[in-house]
Amino acid sequence: MLSSSRRRSARARALLLFACGLLVLAPVVAAQETDEAPSRFPPLDTEVMVPELARPADAPDTDPLARFRRLPSGPAVDTPTRPTAPAVAVGPAQPIEPPPVRRLTVMLDWYPSPRHAALFVARERDLFAHRGLAVEIVTPADPDVPTKLLAASRIDLALTRQPLLHLLVHRGQPLVRVATLVGLPLTALVMRADADLPSPTSLAGARIGHADLDGEAVLLATLLDSQDVSRESVDSPDLHFRLEQAMREDRVDGVIGAERHLLARALADEGLATTTLPVEAFGVPRHDGLILVANRNHLSRQRDAIQHFVEALEEATAWILEHPEESWPLLAAAEPTLDTPANRAAWPEIRARLSLAPAALSRTRYAGFERFLFETGVTDERKPVGRLAVDPGARP
Repeated sequence: MLSSSRRRSARARALLLFACGLLVLAPVVAAQETDEAPSRFPPLDTEVMVPELARPADAPDTDPLARFRRLPSGPAVDTPTRPTAPAVAVGPAQPIEPPPVRRLTVMLDWYPSPRHAALFVARERDLFAHRGLAVEIVTPADPDVPTKLLAASRIDLALTRQPLLHLLVHRGQPLVRVATLVGLPLTALVMRADADLPSPTSLAGARIGHADLDGEAVLLATLLDSQDVSRESVDSPDLHFRLEQAMREDRVDGVIGAERHLLARALADEGLATTTLPVEAFGVPRHDGLILVANRNHLSRQRDAIQHFVEALEEATAWILEHPEESWPLLAAAEPTLDTPANRAAWPEIRARLSLAPAALSRTRYAGFERFLFETGVTDERKPVGRLAVDPGARP
């Protein structure tokens, strides 16, 4: 009879042999199960319904998706469970608001004239409107009014002449040149051919009317100085721009400051012969014949609008010079009062003097005119060019 220890040893050896047998048979059984058992994955092209992941009510806070499930979801929210999908806006597009319109009131220096051509062409060709400007061109009832209204902030821009600008600035007016429409002098001394002068070579004792401040203080003074004639020896009534009427009525022997291309022709059409002497011929420096002036106190606020306005004038002037045959019919249709024999005859001469670059500033010209006024005693100081004229496109 076997002892208990020997029985336990025999039982252990039997269990060991049984385990070894299982290890030998395991690969065979696994291979059979692989051949017979169904696959854990569906065949290709099989539609599979994937349930929406949802956070169980009792999900612990350590759930890695917990913070994403609490975020908003939808087609425009990118989350791990609902990736972003492109959205399409449905409905009509909102209308684009038009840019604001800047309004400018511009006053002429006197009645409409061919020298104002750039203004009228820019208006008729919608060059102001294309730049967001609503421009009103006004004719003054009195030629002394434009610069006064501008200084009083009643209008935005005015037309005048360079010599008059210098005098007004020296009188404290807040005016500044921002563009040049005609870059050469337009004025002259116009005398009656039948004038009964005391001396053919001297104006002493003559009756010479003037139209404005610069006509008397600058043009007439320079004329008399060139002949060494005193101011007291000449009768010079203020004709207040009624130059043609005074000449026709023989109230004066001549006028200073008249527009050289218009007055002589208008008087000739009425049978009155005249002689014309340009102001440069007796010592007046070359200057801008027609300029656009603004109120200096408002220049910073209006600079952009004025710059666009001047750009429109430049485009209009270029069109005038490139279309000589079309420009006059356009002007005559825009301002019927322009269509006179004198204006038609003067148009080629004035057209050739229009400034191709209205904004361009000749600092030398303005400084030179200041020096001339100071040296002749018309003014008692010299103003800096920056006080008299600016280029609106050049930022300070």
